[in-house]
Amino acid sequence: MRIAIVLAVLSVAMLAACTMKRGPSPPPPDVVPFVDLARYAGTWYEIASYPNRFQKGCSSTSATYTLMPGGWIEVLNRCTRAGKTDSVKGRAKVADASTNAKLKVSFFWPFSGAHWIIELGAEYEYAVVSNPDRSSLWVLSRTPRMDEGVFAGKVERLRSSGFDTGKLARTVQTEN
Repeated sequence: MRIAIVLAVLSVAMLAACTMKRGPSPPPPDVVPFVDLARYAGTWYEIASYPNRFQKGCSSTSATYTLMPGGWIEVLNRCTRAGKTDSVKGRAKVADASTNAKLKVSFFWPFSGAHWIIELGAEYEYAVVSNPDRSSLWVLSRTPRMDEGVFAGKVERLRSSGFDTGKLARTVQTEN
């Protein structure tokens, strides 16, 4: 329980840091035209991300999205840290109903952060998620491993669209 509280507090701190202005901001990334939330629901494995404090020391990182009555989405983030499973549960809501590609995620009320789906596989086999100021970035897959060619293609598209891919760190996935 103590770890969950620490994860929640760190998540809030990170969300707050993401909203602070640090000079001129790059333009927000484009989001995908539409997300079928029922297809997006389920477990996503982190393949790579921009490092952040609340995930320091994590491996086998995943997020599970569950559609709930009332139109909100439960988000359960898990990782292995120091040989133990850490998890934190949050809530998401759609911030742009015309696309469903912009979500607001909160792990500690009243704070929330933007979760923008900027790339999505035709079969929902991968997703790339960022935020409006591009300070967060996650490459996700439905499986713990992503084909290296597919991953390289994602990295090249991110680089060509203005993301600092030099900050992108691969996530160790030890699950099958």
